[in-house]
Amino acid sequence: MNTPPRPIELKAPDLSRWAPGNTGTPYVWRFDSGQPGPQVMVQALTHGNEICGAIALDWLLGLQTQWQPLRGSLTLAFGNIAAFARWDPANPNRSRYVDEDFNRVWTDETLLGPRDSVELRRARELRPFVDASQLLLDIHSMGDACKPLMVCGADGRGGDKGAALSRRLQVPEVLLIDTGHPAGLRMIERGPFANPNDARTAVLIECGQHWERAAAEVARDTLLRFLGHSGVLAEDFVATQLKQLGRALPAQQQLVRVTEAVVARSLDFRFVREFRGLEVIAHAGELIATDGAHEFRAPYDHTVLVMPGTTNLKVGMTTVRLGRFEN
Repeated sequence: MNTPPRPIELKAPDLSRWAPGNTGTPYVWRFDSGQPGPQVMVQALTHGNEICGAIALDWLLGLQTQWQPLRGSLTLAFGNIAAFARWDPANPNRSRYVDEDFNRVWTDETLLGPRDSVELRRARELRPFVDASQLLLDIHSMGDACKPLMVCGADGRGGDKGAALSRRLQVPEVLLIDTGHPAGLRMIERGPFANPNDARTAVLIECGQHWERAAAEVARDTLLRFLGHSGVLAEDFVATQLKQLGRALPAQQQLVRVTEAVVARSLDFRFVREFRGLEVIAHAGELIATDGAHEFRAPYDHTVLVMPGTTNLKVGMTTVRLGRFEN
């Protein structure tokens, strides 16, 4: 099922001025307060076509004369910069990655192994910064026009502490605890982030549709709230910027806990109709998708569809997650 292309409402920023970094690693900037406090990291451009996070970090770095870390340290990183270099508004999905998904390579087995790719080389450069972080925010966006949602981590592997952090941030409206990806480990699931008994926490914000204007606003709003909560940036700076941005907090937050992921078995995978995300399938057994002769049906009443998508369909790709609203 083909969906019409989404309009490109955002302009990708020129990041060339941030290329040198100040850490010895290109496009990675670290600011140390010299005071005790959390080691905080924010990454944009895990996928090169998800430009809202790049806009937010470009904006914050451009305001360096107006802030400095009060405690701990702040690392700001542009991730898959090689993929972003391929950005073309006429073919926006081409820049998602170069060789492989940058957000599926974060096991030690993969990072320390012999395999090579553009994404692995960059992940190996960023690994020391990720591993040193105590609080991490990874800024993403989605293919369809779905409400923003916070991926809090996998069930039993850090998801509940990620949800607790997101509730303290008070954004976004929808929080997601999922099952991870069969294709590989995400950055937010690496090491201590996935240990429920370790205070180190990572979350991933999906800011909305990739190129809608509101996605950049969500990215900046979430970035400010995350840095304000960490105490790395001054409350008055954060409050002033949030007021200027003017985004209201959701009336309440809802948690979706995913029970299973639907994975494409072949290139014949098709949804039965267009889904944009967070649709609720009323009855168990209702048909959701077909994959050749195989049928995927709702496993229970009130099944929630999370981030359905078949762009760049591949065998083994997660096409939708199935879950329940908990509250």
